[in-house]
Amino acid sequence: MENARKKDLIREYKERKAQPGIYAIRSGDAVWVGISNNLDKQQNSVWFQLRMNGHMNKAMQAAWNAHGEAAFTYEVLEEIEDDNPQMIALLLKDRDAHWRQQLDAGKANN
Repeated sequence: MENARKKDLIREYKERKAQPGIYAIRSGDAVWVGISNNLDKQQNSVWFQLRMNGHMNKAMQAAWNAHGEAAFTYEVLEEIEDDNPQMIALLLKDRDAHWRQQLDAGKANN
């Protein structure tokens, strides 16, 4: 790959806007729903915490320890967009409650 192309790709990556939204983590019949200010990086963050045996959600950590990484999936449920940053926080809270009720799910980041 040419240097100019590499630099363009790096610049584009750095300029990418974080996408807030709602995500789900599934393992067997268990579902956990959470909010994120950056959906693209959220799975990596959760998986790291689980691998290090340090996730705040003890039920999710226990399932990870019992069944391993292969039993888990990460899914983006909804992306949130609004021009007003203060509205994003309210929308995330509202949509999190909606999805947890809809999926009868636990809270992923408690």
